[in-house]
Amino acid sequence: MKKVISVMLIIAIMLIIPSGIVAQAESDLQLTAPSAILVEKSTGKVLYEKNADEKLRPASVTKIMTLLLIMEAIERGQLGYDDIVTASAYATSMGGSQVYLKENEQMTVDEMLKCIVIASANDACVAMAEHISGSVDEFVNRMNERAAELGMTNTTFINCTGLEAPGHLTTARDISIMSRELLKHEDIKKYTTIWMDSIRDGQFGLTNTNKLIRFYDKATGLKTGYTKESMYCMSASAQDNGMELIAVVMAAPSSDERNNDAKTLLNYGFSKYVLYTPDIQELTPIKVIKGKEKSVQPEMQKLTSIVVEKGTEKDIKCDITLCEDVLAPVEQGQKLGEISLSYDGNILASSDIIAQKPIPKASVFDIFLDMINYFLIL
Repeated sequence: MKKVISVMLIIAIMLIIPSGIVAQAESDLQLTAPSAILVEKSTGKVLYEKNADEKLRPASVTKIMTLLLIMEAIERGQLGYDDIVTASAYATSMGGSQVYLKENEQMTVDEMLKCIVIASANDACVAMAEHISGSVDEFVNRMNERAAELGMTNTTFINCTGLEAPGHLTTARDISIMSRELLKHEDIKKYTTIWMDSIRDGQFGLTNTNKLIRFYDKATGLKTGYTKESMYCMSASAQDNGMELIAVVMAAPSSDERNNDAKTLLNYGFSKYVLYTPDIQELTPIKVIKGKEKSVQPEMQKLTSIVVEKGTEKDIKCDITLCEDVLAPVEQGQKLGEISLSYDGNILASSDIIAQKPIPKASVFDIFLDMINYFLIL
């Protein structure tokens, strides 16, 4: 037997509101860049896109993947912020944006991260790639493997820096994917939010290539890029009222137009959408028949936040369907019900309600003890 509980939620839950509420493109949004995308970080919901799957040169925005592999190596314990990295002759030969590492010069991983994030240093990227993987080629192989794992289907990395190379291509959509993944590592913001810093005991100054960090108060990162061939690129992240957005701009005509396009996208997102977090009371335990325990606690299988267009959240309806009882044995993660969201009669999202832990079937001895306890109570 099942019971259905229907309630109106002011605070919406889980998953993503589809295009009926969240628009995916706005023709009246004026951008100079030929390719762009705006996504909400936690859900990955696309709020705007313009030629987002066009393959283009990313320039130093490439370094987002380089940084992701560094942060993942740190998370695995393979790398530490205080580890010493030694620059090879090859690393010092990179050219382009650099901090002018000398052969055999040593810096900590922490310092190398500053150089990559703030100054977009190609020499630091190569030094880190060699330190982690033994060679740049092996590191780039891992970059492409990771891109495939993330579903970046239109990306091919030829190097770890973004310096021009035939076939080194990606898309605005794919950049947003790796940007989301990098931002899952909160420590990266210790670097991406720095406007000015220094290395070599203060002897070499660093100024962030991302001017939004200084001139856009919501900015949290992330990475700029420029070459003559790629033009001006950027993946810009910003946060307001608990919602973090990622605006990717590709091949803008100038630095100012790139920055303005990014701000236009971010301002559009913050003005039109809101991220809500669920506020659901704990679900009532469900009776277990012939179980070693008398009840099992149900829980949401996936409980996240939801992006909604401002003003629509009050009309979202939540339906919860739960079993009244369940026969043992109960497996952890076993489905016990479902929760669904609807708007104007249309199902927007749903998720299973599952058992929080396993409940074994009661043995004959357990049943015998229950009978004794029952008669003793009588």
